[in-house]
Amino acid sequence: MRDITPVTVARGDGIGPEITDAVLYVMNAAGARLKVEEVPAGEAVYKRGHPGGLDAAGWGSIRRTRVFLKGPITMPQGYGNKSLNVVARTTLGLFANVRPCVSYHPYVRTRHPRMDVVIIRENEEDLYAGIEHRQTDDVIQSVKLISRPGSERIVRYAFDFARSNHRQKVTAFVKDNVMKMTDGLFLKIFYEIAADYPEIKADHMIVDIGAARLADQPERFDVIVTLNLYGDIVSDIAAQLTGSVGLAGSANIGETCAMFEAIHGSAPMIAGQGIANPSGLLMAAVMMLVHIGQGDIAARIHNAWLKTIEDGIHTADIYARGLGRVRAGTAAFAEAVVERLGQTPVTMPPVGYSTARPAYDGINRLAPRVRALKELVGVDVFLQWSGGLPDDLAELVLPLSTDALKLTSISNRSQRVWPDGNADVFCTDHWRCRFLTQHGPVQHGAIVDLLGRLAAAGIDFTQTENLCNFDGKAGFSSPGQ
Repeated sequence: MRDITPVTVARGDGIGPEITDAVLYVMNAAGARLKVEEVPAGEAVYKRGHPGGLDAAGWGSIRRTRVFLKGPITMPQGYGNKSLNVVARTTLGLFANVRPCVSYHPYVRTRHPRMDVVIIRENEEDLYAGIEHRQTDDVIQSVKLISRPGSERIVRYAFDFARSNHRQKVTAFVKDNVMKMTDGLFLKIFYEIAADYPEIKADHMIVDIGAARLADQPERFDVIVTLNLYGDIVSDIAAQLTGSVGLAGSANIGETCAMFEAIHGSAPMIAGQGIANPSGLLMAAVMMLVHIGQGDIAARIHNAWLKTIEDGIHTADIYARGLGRVRAGTAAFAEAVVERLGQTPVTMPPVGYSTARPAYDGINRLAPRVRALKELVGVDVFLQWSGGLPDDLAELVLPLSTDALKLTSISNRSQRVWPDGNADVFCTDHWRCRFLTQHGPVQHGAIVDLLGRLAAAGIDFTQTENLCNFDGKAGFSSPGQ
């Protein structure tokens, strides 16, 4: 008997239990070799005091099986709770989010009949790290973190995916014209790694025009790789362009674990009515089967699903007169797929998958770490102050600086307001005072002494950021950015 693979399954909330039942039914009928461990996850678990939506037994199951098929989750609003998706991705090291977005013309209504795009999104970094602070009465900050290893892993994964799936082009979406250091690092790494894949075309776009072109001409794209926030937005746009977000599955891949889910939410407004489309979770299950080396079963299910769509058996979200023949509920749609197991589509191309487990070794292929020469040359001190104009603040702070750390600029919400500031800049109570050395590298003690003088003068500093040069190049943005 061929190996049976243990998998963890959470039915989730809203329509989650209905569509999960349908997907498990199809996989069982197709001969999937699975040992299912069901765990509770979602709203009820949050309400029992687990802020990540999964209890210790659930996490234990996932760490044991290393494969997680998850129904959609409802997260209660309010502070303290964290998205289960975000927690799972960071806790389990699921660095790559993979979302295929395919049109099913002429059976599902779409303006883009030739669309076949895969969005590969970095999963662990960026603003989704959730590092936020209220700094003043007026201002809250969210910290964007981009690392070289994190960028290397996702970019190399995207090119490996393109190579193994016979894709021709990888496009990076970034905003490096504004975020020159964070997005600039990602783009630099993108082209460094692209050189290892000469048979694959590599290009990039600014994310705003890239998203606009994706919405207008998705056939121009093949594989898109991007940062966490951009990828979340762009992949939903792409899924909707195919005809419905209800058709799209999603894989979250790590070195040792993987999680599979539909990209849509729990849709509580239609829960219990038996009308939800199980296709998104079913396509996620197909990706799961490929991941665990059961590509033969994955192809059997996927082809039966395509034949069902071809035959006009559609759920309510995609049913349209003239395209659909039968408006099916959740269970009836699953039954229609089962009836077509062993069949292949006639008009749409059939699919085939390898039965070899994909190998992910991105950590072992990171570029060697070379430590830069790091020199501390100054400090940005952020203040809460509502005492007047920028010149008034400069008058208070300038006497507290020294040649070791001299006040060189003041900005408000990143806009330079002193010296030679623009009087039209709207100022809040959140100020950045930049102090730079006038005589060689700074010692940390000089920063401590500066903060002591500010405190003694009654100036409320909320945060500091050390300013460093790396190999002689500034590792910080200019005061006007």
